[in-house]
Amino acid sequence: MLTRIFASLCLIVLLAPSAMAEGTNIAFGGLKADTTLPVEINADALSISQADGMAVFSGNVMVTQGVMKLSANEMRVQYAADKKGIEKLFASGKVLLVNATDAAEAEQAVYTIASGQVEMTGNVLLTQGQATMAAQKLVIDLKTGTGRLDGRVTTTFVPGKN
Repeated sequence: MLTRIFASLCLIVLLAPSAMAEGTNIAFGGLKADTTLPVEINADALSISQADGMAVFSGNVMVTQGVMKLSANEMRVQYAADKKGIEKLFASGKVLLVNATDAAEAEQAVYTIASGQVEMTGNVLLTQGQATMAAQKLVIDLKTGTGRLDGRVTTTFVPGKN
């Protein structure tokens, strides 16, 4: 599977250099996740505001949903209007998303639970095996395992090793 992804990536790099500057769609099979599983959050501290329906986790924050792990220095949680679940997670500071064989780093991320969409921004680095891709923005659909890199996309791979 990984070999097919990188073969496709190689074709994109060789055949459409102008598309790389505008954004690149890529299959992120390793970042596919079951977004219906429970979300567990661990942190050093928690502050809750009943007034605006927000909670702030800080210090060594780790969010786990199935095999997916999302870590950051700080995580703000926005609860749904009915207060019966989490609507969005806002991660900031050394954000790392790991699932299966793929990992993505960024300065901040927003995870919309219902849609399964994670938008990572600020010096994004995606690692798949020995290959890396960098951009300013990465939007991942965890339900389908697809994503899009935008903002001066750069990729590095080792031929025959991926």
